Amino acid sequence: MSQAIIHLQDIHKSYYMGKQELPVLKGISLNILKNEYVALMGPSGSGKSTLMNIIGCLDTASNGKYILNTQDVSQMEDNALAEVRNQEIGFVFQQFNLLPRLTALENVALPLVYAGMSKKLRNEKAKQVLEMVSLTDRSHHKPNELSGGQCQRVAIARALVNDPSIILADEPTGNLDSKTSQEIMEIFGDIHSRGNTVILVTHEEDIANHAHRVVRLRDGVIESDKKRVKIHN
Repeated sequence: MSQAIIHLQDIHKSYYMGKQELPVLKGISLNILKNEYVALMGPSGSGKSTLMNIIGCLDTASNGKYILNTQDVSQMEDNALAEVRNQEIGFVFQQFNLLPRLTALENVALPLVYAGMSKKLRNEKAKQVLEMVSLTDRSHHKPNELSGGQCQRVAIARALVNDPSIILADEPTGNLDSKTSQEIMEIFGDIHSRGNTVILVTHEEDIANHAHRVVRLRDGVIESDKKRVKIHN
């Protein structure tokens, strides 16, 4: 059996408003294997964003165990968590989150600045991943000179630049038209076929259909977890 790269065991998460406890996740247990392609779905308020933040080490659970690539990250302090996050996970967000004053190349190279890599190596690596998303010719353009689809490609390249084992994408096509969305989803398919574990958070069925497994949340619990039958043309 393949090794679970993500192992969640009885994850609970509550927020507090004054003394009132608001439970958001109510006992989530989930294994995601290396090189799986999973969509997390659920209506607004189902807990999927909270679950994504925990999987992405942006937040920690109130209770439960989380093993990420053999490391127990459940009880880690923020600094250690940030280090694991930078090594293991590449994020792609709906809003792109690019820095407006930096070129595409500089935006992509940014995570490598934090990793302490020399400028020459940073730029070489950034060029490689921009090539992977077919944006070499736009590398010196700033975000306001790029289309929404091109900005998302830059964001995907930035997520890939650290060679993470997991790509975590939150509504990655939420701001894009349907043709551009299809192009972006093809890039995620390519990333998956190169060996990455890809986790999509989406509320759109047609986007989730690109994944090979769909996990649905409702009211803080897993409602269903189904593998999709792959149709070969």
